Amino acid sequence: MSTSKSRHVNSVIESEEQTALRAAVSALGRRYGSSHAADHDRDALWAEAAKLGYLGVNLPVEYGGGGSGMGELSIVLEELGAAGCPLLMMVVSPAICGTVISRFGTEEQKRAWLPGLADGSRTMAFGITEPDAGSNSHRITTTARRTDDGWVLTGRKVFVSGVDIADATLIVGRTEDARTGKLKACLFIVPRDAPGFSRSQIDMQLESHEKQFELVLDDVALPHDALVGEEDAGLLQLFAGLNPERIMTAAFAIGMGRYALARAIDYAKERQVWKAPIGAHQAIAHPLATAHIELELARLMMQKAAALYDAGDDVGAGEAANMAKYAAGEACVKAVDQAVHTLGGNGLTREYGLARLITASRVARIAPVSREMILNYISHQSLGLPKSY
Repeated sequence: MSTSKSRHVNSVIESEEQTALRAAVSALGRRYGSSHAADHDRDALWAEAAKLGYLGVNLPVEYGGGGSGMGELSIVLEELGAAGCPLLMMVVSPAICGTVISRFGTEEQKRAWLPGLADGSRTMAFGITEPDAGSNSHRITTTARRTDDGWVLTGRKVFVSGVDIADATLIVGRTEDARTGKLKACLFIVPRDAPGFSRSQIDMQLESHEKQFELVLDDVALPHDALVGEEDAGLLQLFAGLNPERIMTAAFAIGMGRYALARAIDYAKERQVWKAPIGAHQAIAHPLATAHIELELARLMMQKAAALYDAGDDVGAGEAANMAKYAAGEACVKAVDQAVHTLGGNGLTREYGLARLITASRVARIAPVSREMILNYISHQSLGLPKSY
């Protein structure tokens, strides 16, 4: 294929602006690389990415954002991940919370939050998972009771990322009279220092700047304007945030997989056994080629999901986002496993930086929703098969 034809094919998948964005973010990521493990490096990267307009690229221009969409934001996270320095809070702050507020928030909420989310000066966490609900959002028990002064929230959340560094947490609850089992999701902005809102860090073996927390909401009193969107809008508002979350999780996984694969390829080209680089042997080359193919396929589905979401097709984006998250999680785990296997003992050393990914890569399989729940969604929603529950 000629170069001009190749550019034409790529322009069908990504615009020239998106291709340029990918190159620019990749260059930024290479400057930081895996040294991003240090907190000060992470903060510096966050600040520089924000200054360049990358963190808020999906948010409206009138509130300081770039006016683009999930396609562009996923490019930013993927390329930073491919350079070894992903920013996990991008999944939560601009993608989930920023999207929900920009779509359903009041004018006052937009002015209060979106400029800060766009320039990185403010961050927001997202709390949906509960101890007894797991991946089943229909079993959420955190309740919101209306009062003369506003709302009172009661409940618990687990595995909430970055609460300690976030200015507020977007909490998913349900109206107190929604006792029929049918979810009527409602979303509230809970400030970090709100009375009755407490957190305890979960002891994780996963190494990450963003810590995980269990939250307790003990009669947290909030004003009327803490509610984002309508009280009874239900799943529409919730999935306005969850679909971007799945797209961004796919970007996170693809970036991680690409990083691991690149390290393995470099090693396979240089490492010599029996007078030939080990990459010349098909037992090494073919699994790496397979990992590359699976990452590329996952990226295509992620791009489809982002395109559907940015076009306003929430239903189509829901199916594609779940598929993308599933495919990217599987591809990431396989790429990391094969990378470690390629390096042998060196794959477990701190020098090569792959061992830490063995644990990290599993995150994309189990969070924010397990692969089994995605298979349930696809079997029921896409294939029309009956439920077993």
